[in-house]
Amino acid sequence: MQFGIFTVSDVTTDPRTGRTPDDTERVRSILTIAEHADQAGLDVFATGEHHNPPFVASSPTTMLGYLAARTKNIVLSTATTLITTNDPVKIAEDYAMLQVISGGRMDLMMGRGNTGPVYPWFGKDIRQGINLAIENYALLRRLWEEEVVDWQGKFRTPLQGFTATPRPLDGVAPFVWHGSIRSPEIAEQAAYYGDGFFHNNIFWPMSHTKRMVQYYRERFEHYGHGRADQAIVGLGGQFFARKSSQQAKAEFRPYFDNAPVYGHGPSMEDFTAETPLTVGSPQEVIDRYAAMKDAVGHYQRQLFLIDHAGLPLKTVLEQIDILAEDIVPALRKENEATRPADVPSGPPTHAERVVKARQAGATAGGHVAGDDRWTGKTAEDDTEAADRAGAAFGL
Repeated sequence: MQFGIFTVSDVTTDPRTGRTPDDTERVRSILTIAEHADQAGLDVFATGEHHNPPFVASSPTTMLGYLAARTKNIVLSTATTLITTNDPVKIAEDYAMLQVISGGRMDLMMGRGNTGPVYPWFGKDIRQGINLAIENYALLRRLWEEEVVDWQGKFRTPLQGFTATPRPLDGVAPFVWHGSIRSPEIAEQAAYYGDGFFHNNIFWPMSHTKRMVQYYRERFEHYGHGRADQAIVGLGGQFFARKSSQQAKAEFRPYFDNAPVYGHGPSMEDFTAETPLTVGSPQEVIDRYAAMKDAVGHYQRQLFLIDHAGLPLKTVLEQIDILAEDIVPALRKENEATRPADVPSGPPTHAERVVKARQAGATAGGHVAGDDRWTGKTAEDDTEAADRAGAAFGL
């Protein structure tokens, strides 16, 4: 099972000192955090994508390309790549380039984002968010899997005889997660293609997370990609740990109270009771996250938001060490002790995907990306699938 960290790249005043880092300092601190996570032995570092203050991660591939040269083992990912407002042609080329540079030590998470104004900034209509996600991703798949693409859709100009460069490493596209907090249509999309589904449940009760993951698993099996329990699932999370629960709560409380995303609302006690945020000793974090599989089944990736709310860099690096040394080994042991042998322990690596593609005799060119093995439709044509997803959740 993979354990790692992600950043939302917020620039937040430290409530203890009153000091606010500038954008340059914050970007450089994120790079330091990622390198430290690699040195500590964590499995994944992921960065969000934002185009508005107080967030600075506007160019994930620039950041991850730098980190590909500075790290040795850690998987570089996104949390998320905006599939709705980015041009799928640019996504195809940027992430194929990152795949080549990193030697396949990367994947990415597609999402719609949670900032409504970003849509008009990039010339898009937020009311078309789901439709944009479906059409853009269907095109992205073709750009990676077909050498020459002729395409026409609703939301961008047509393509005639277009070849995205560079081509994916070893002829195999990057592994893709679809991230969603509240949209069953995106869970449906992930299941349709047999991709991973990431539920970043940092603001949600486990009852909601369980329902979303269960829906994805059922649809994954429906589309013939494997049993429901073999679907590739990831979860988000948050923690702050010190040797004692009292020490952790006293140190983290001012950061919680002033955080831009959840401060000035519910108390820290109420928030930790209703969401995965865990503030306490390492054992309390272990107990909380070891129980996640009881709700959603065995899953493959657990990422923690760790550098938010104005926490100083020194503290964040200490939290990474606590995670790597005290928490992850226990969680890994707990999860693997009960995982069935035929349930994936992690998402597929690039090497595994290359072997699978060669065994299947897959070649770039004639394959139509995302064909449903029963209907022959592609996801952009299967509008009924989105309708079914919404109906399943009473939408």
